[in-house]
Amino acid sequence: MSKIAAVLVPVMVVLFGLPMAIALLVMTVTAPAAAEQLRTIACGGATPITGSWRPPFAQAYVVGRRGFGEEFHPIYHEWRMHTGQDLVSQPGPAPVVAIGAGRVVFAAARAGYGNVVDVEHIDTTTQQAVVSRYAHLASLDVSVGAQVAGGQQLGVEGSTGTSTGNHLHFEIRIGDTPVDPVPWMLAHGAPLNGQATTDWTPPPGESVAEGGVGFPLPPPGTPRQASLRTPAAPIPPDIRRLYAAAADRYKIPWTLLAGIGMEETAHGRLTATSSSGARGLMQFMPDTWAAMGVDGDGDGRSDITNDADSVMSAANYLTRSGVDKGPSGVRSALFAYNHADWYVNDVLFYAATYGGGTVLGSATECDAGVGNPDLPPLTSDRLRVLLGWASSQVGDRYVMGASGPDAWDCSSFTQTAFAQIGVTTPRTAAAQRDWLAAGNGFRVDPVHARPGDLVFYDSYLGPNVIGHVAIVLDPAAQSTLEAMDPQHGVTHGSYAGKAATKTIFEIWRVGNIADGALRPAA
Repeated sequence: MSKIAAVLVPVMVVLFGLPMAIALLVMTVTAPAAAEQLRTIACGGATPITGSWRPPFAQAYVVGRRGFGEEFHPIYHEWRMHTGQDLVSQPGPAPVVAIGAGRVVFAAARAGYGNVVDVEHIDTTTQQAVVSRYAHLASLDVSVGAQVAGGQQLGVEGSTGTSTGNHLHFEIRIGDTPVDPVPWMLAHGAPLNGQATTDWTPPPGESVAEGGVGFPLPPPGTPRQASLRTPAAPIPPDIRRLYAAAADRYKIPWTLLAGIGMEETAHGRLTATSSSGARGLMQFMPDTWAAMGVDGDGDGRSDITNDADSVMSAANYLTRSGVDKGPSGVRSALFAYNHADWYVNDVLFYAATYGGGTVLGSATECDAGVGNPDLPPLTSDRLRVLLGWASSQVGDRYVMGASGPDAWDCSSFTQTAFAQIGVTTPRTAAAQRDWLAAGNGFRVDPVHARPGDLVFYDSYLGPNVIGHVAIVLDPAAQSTLEAMDPQHGVTHGSYAGKAATKTIFEIWRVGNIADGALRPAA
């Protein structure tokens, strides 16, 4: 019996063993929408590569309708076994890359396949030898015996062999037997979802973080003003400590605060109230201070002229303004601080001079929104698949940055759970919430929560940024299925009391959306 099948019956008991009103809610509200799957609204940005495996393209691609199994052959006009999945890069032929580290065991022309490369890998979970095959290549860039790294170019997408147009025929073979590459890749943390990918490196000083968290401060652009004539001044040690303390609490680079401090008052050297009425080290207007001022030194009050309070409040302002939402979010947050493009570029110039840094946020960018409350909810059959898979992972390890198949962090767990029903979400908890707000779901009052809803709240990324996500299991008990932490792993958790103890606490419902069922033909 499979891991999922072994828990299918218990999950059905969980669903239909809930209080009768909730059980009827799942059954009757979702059933009418069975055929109503709406197109997913995708976010911008790229999917970060954080695990051992990756898709065979770095750029965006289309997952073709010709998948694994009996398919009608477009040239021979007969039904034949199709042993892989067809993929088409966008907007045109692209380099084909290895899905993981391995050794090239074949690189030449082969009947039907055209130019083909086979790479042998070791699946560390099963210790099995696995061969990935890349066919119809226009050219070959490796030879037999070469050791390749994941992401290394093997050739260029083409139409050699028996082919009607440029595409990649991609296979996974175990013991020389082809298996469906779509579920295999999904189970190994690298879903074939058509999104562009990017390599990811943990931020300096961080051995690992939530998958995909972390992007460098954007470089300064033009125009600039003060930074053209005034070089970055040395930072007094006591002010440097304030920058570091605020950066640690709000999880942003201290150099970004230093850039503001330099631009505004040269780190406190200029103490006069500005002509517009701004005051303090980081130059807050009194009205803004009333909304954003926080206690930075622990004396129980926020004082606009107190240096510690001023620096901590600047960090609070930036994170509440979306500084973690990709490079454009950094620029937008700085623009909100002072409405001038030259100001944004001056601050980024000074920040770079002081050493730059990594923002602990997601490079996936979704337009701001409030969701779409008109979406139908997930159908009961899709809900059972979702919760069945999630329950089957209980007992797996929690590893920050992991993407399966037997270790997860909170957002890779929810991402892969929804992938089981053809829904592609972003990689991080904060980006998943923004993806819902962009139109893929809607926020619900906790008293109206249902199984399958997502719970979001702040955690390791500071008080103004979502850092954790969990799946609602039983709303009556406020129980969850989640990758909780290294101590508990994937487990049954609870969101009881979180609304009162967290700065951010939200429950969102994913609509009855799908992307896999709507993919264009190759």
